[in-house]
Amino acid sequence: MTLRKYVAGNWKMHGTASDLVEIGAIAAGSATHAGVDSALCLPATLIDRAVRSVPNFPFGGQDVHQDDKGAHTGCISAAMLIDAGASIVIVGHSERRMEQCESDAMVKAKAEAGLKAGLSVILCIGESLEVREAGAALMTVQAQLDASLPDTADGAKLAIAYEPIWAIGTGKVASPTDIGEMHDALRQRLIAKYGDAGNGVRILYGGSVNASNAEEIFAVDNVDGALVGGASLAAEKFLPIVAAAASN
Repeated sequence: MTLRKYVAGNWKMHGTASDLVEIGAIAAGSATHAGVDSALCLPATLIDRAVRSVPNFPFGGQDVHQDDKGAHTGCISAAMLIDAGASIVIVGHSERRMEQCESDAMVKAKAEAGLKAGLSVILCIGESLEVREAGAALMTVQAQLDASLPDTADGAKLAIAYEPIWAIGTGKVASPTDIGEMHDALRQRLIAKYGDAGNGVRILYGGSVNASNAEEIFAVDNVDGALVGGASLAAEKFLPIVAAAASN
C-alpha cells in the first residue's frame, strides 16, 4: 500500500513569537507540495499564536498527559492542546523517555488519551547505540512498539516515528538497509496488532534528516515520511525535505 507522505517538524524547546515569520514561511512553502502532509509540533506556549498567524496549517504539541485534568503541575491535557488549536501530538520521544523517565505503559496511555480526544498521534520509538551495537535493535524496538501501541487506532490518526536515539541531532543517519529492515519489521508488528488496518499506519523515520539525505531515505520501502528535528526550525532547511517527500 502506498501511503501519502507525512513530514512533521519537532521544534523541541525552541520558538517564541519572533519565530512566527519563519513558521509562516514554512507553511507557505509546504502548501506548494499538496501531495505531502506537513506539520509543525511547537512548544505549547507558541501553538495558539501560530494557529492565529497561520490558521490553515496543522500544528501540534510535543507531549500530552494521560489524564483529562487534575493535580499535574506543569502538564498539558489533550483538551488544552485542542483548545490552543493543536490537531497533533508527539508522544514517547526518546528525550522524554530518558529525561522524564517515561515508560512504555505511560506512552501508551498518552497515545490513547490523544486519540480519544481526537488528536492525531505521532508515537516515537528507537534504540540506543549500545543496543544497536549489541545486535539487539530489532528485538528492542519491536518490544517497545508492542508495549507502547494503543489497543485500537485509526491509521489516519496514528503514525509511528522510528528514531534511533544515536542519530537524533548527531548528524549520524541509519543506513537505508538498516532503515528498511526496521521499518519492514515495524510494519509486520502493526499488522499483527491491528490486522489489515496496520497497513494504513504511517511509519516515519527520524534522526538527522536533512535536504541531502531525505530523498534516499524516502525511497526506502515502508518509509512514509519523516519526523524532523533541527532542520525543521528554518524554511530553507525544512522545505527541501518536504520537496523530497513530494518526489517519492
